[in-house]
Amino acid sequence: MPNSRGPQIPVVVLAGFLGSGKTTLLNHLLHRSGGSRIGAVVNDFGSIEIDAMAVAGALGDSTVSLGNGCLCCAVDASELDTYLARLAAPAAGIDVIVIEASGLAEPQELVRMVLASEQPEIMYGGLVEVVDAAEFDDTRARHPEIDRHLALADLVVVNKLDRAPDADRVLGLVHELTEGAVLPATYGRIDPEFLFDCRPSEERVGQLSFDDWHGHGEHEEHSGHLHAGYDTLSFVSDAPLDPRALMGFLDGRPEGLYRIKGYVDFGAHDPGNRYAVHAVGRFLRFRPEPWPPGAERLTQLVLIGAGIDADALGKELDACRGAAADDEQAMWGVLRYVPGSEDEPGTP
Repeated sequence: MPNSRGPQIPVVVLAGFLGSGKTTLLNHLLHRSGGSRIGAVVNDFGSIEIDAMAVAGALGDSTVSLGNGCLCCAVDASELDTYLARLAAPAAGIDVIVIEASGLAEPQELVRMVLASEQPEIMYGGLVEVVDAAEFDDTRARHPEIDRHLALADLVVVNKLDRAPDADRVLGLVHELTEGAVLPATYGRIDPEFLFDCRPSEERVGQLSFDDWHGHGEHEEHSGHLHAGYDTLSFVSDAPLDPRALMGFLDGRPEGLYRIKGYVDFGAHDPGNRYAVHAVGRFLRFRPEPWPPGAERLTQLVLIGAGIDADALGKELDACRGAAADDEQAMWGVLRYVPGSEDEPGTP
């Protein structure tokens, strides 16, 4: 079994062409982080319009330190690992890092850089591509490479749907161009839970979070209702899951299932560890970690999506109960999604 490691900070790459709404979406995440501390790395400083910058002020030409722990850096690609190291330092107290790519950046290169990072405290958290529904045809004409970007994305946010006269056609076309999940949005408003765990952070003396600073004001009517159009399934099992069956379920998950998070017990296949699971769109990662002393050995999963059949998915997960301990190869499918696993089999 692979060596377990402590919790790692997910790094989400946020990409999209100029005008798609990346900065608006990032601002929304910062304002509605649910208490999580977000480290934001932005490699196109001239386009940053983060409202709270006026609160903290600039600490130099390329760095802004914000009261909730966010750090925005105008970076050259070669400096990315340096900034990731700074954000991942325990003293920063960061829960998730979002890299907002330049509108002309190549997202595949940023993904490769994150995967190649030498910082053991981080893990790659998926590629999110933002597209402007109202200008989608014109964007494809000017930037035909967008088709390749969409093919790489784990989650595609189809933004500005309220401005698109043929929103259904655009959504259908995006579905054809990506294997990732497709999430409709207006004004960049997506639930942060689709990308990372929102957790109330402990009070930090002398610091204000975005939620503290902005209160509930103009965003109040939207703040508590982002889940209104989505379905959530909570699954708990006191019996271990069969790794082959679970991977079959994950490989066949419906496109409307945007997020999976929680812990899996694989029983005798790895009795010393539970496996944290993190999925955004088609992106999937497992991380083994020791069972907490005295913890009840349960599988606990939360699934969030739109247009999904929660009852049917629950039955499929129920069918994954039971693990054959004598199947030595059963964990191979899981280990493909454990970064750095010594037992990770080669790619076919």
